[in-house]
Amino acid sequence: MPEQLSFDLPVREALGRDDFFVSPANAEAVAMIEGWQGWPARKLILMGPAGAGKTHLAHVWAALSGARIVKARDLAGADIPDLARGAIAIEECEAIAGDRAGEEALFHLHNLALAEGQSLLFTAARAPQHWGLVLPDLASRMQGTPATRLREPDDALLSALLMKLMADRQLSPSPNTIPYLTRRIDRSFAAVRDVVDRLDRLALATGRPINRTLAAKVLDN
Repeated sequence: MPEQLSFDLPVREALGRDDFFVSPANAEAVAMIEGWQGWPARKLILMGPAGAGKTHLAHVWAALSGARIVKARDLAGADIPDLARGAIAIEECEAIAGDRAGEEALFHLHNLALAEGQSLLFTAARAPQHWGLVLPDLASRMQGTPATRLREPDDALLSALLMKLMADRQLSPSPNTIPYLTRRIDRSFAAVRDVVDRLDRLALATGRPINRTLAAKVLDN
C-alpha cells in the first residue's frame, strides 16, 4: 500500500485530556490540574518551557472547572468583575511585566476572583520571581502562589509529542519515522516542533511521503 502524502491542510491542535500524554516529565502537573478542587488557596501557577503543554492543560482544566481562558496581555482592557465571576485561567503572565495597566488588572482579578470564591490558574515559562513584575503587591501574591512545573520531555513524551504534532497537521509518518527521530533530535519541545514543521514543509514541497529517508534529509539540513 503506498504511503500517504502530506497535504497543505489547516493545523487543528487537539486539546482534550485524552490527547495529553502523561509521562514522568509532566505527571505531577497533570495530577495538580486534575485535582484542582484541592488547590491550596484555590490558585496554581503552571510553569514550563514553550511547547510543554501549558495551553493544552489550561484547556483541560477549563473543561473540568468551567473556566474561561484569557491572555494576561488582554486583561488591561477586560471586564475584570465579569471575569471574576467564574474560574479563570490567565496565560503567559510574564508578558505583562512592566505594563502597569496589565499588572494592576491582574492584581484586581486575582483579589476579586478569590473573594468571589473562584479558582485561578496562571501559566508562565518561569517562576514569578523571574517575571520582572513592578507592582509589589502583585509580585508578592504571585510569589506566594503554589506552583507546578512541566519539565523537558523524556523519550516516551518525546515520541508521543512527535505523533501528536503530526496528527494535528494530518500527517501520516511511516512506522519507523518516529523512533528514528526520537533517537536523534534534541530533548526539547522546541526541537520537536521545529522538526515536525520542517518535515511538513519538505513533504509538501517535494510531494514525498514522511518516512525515515525524508527525516534523515531534514536532520542533515
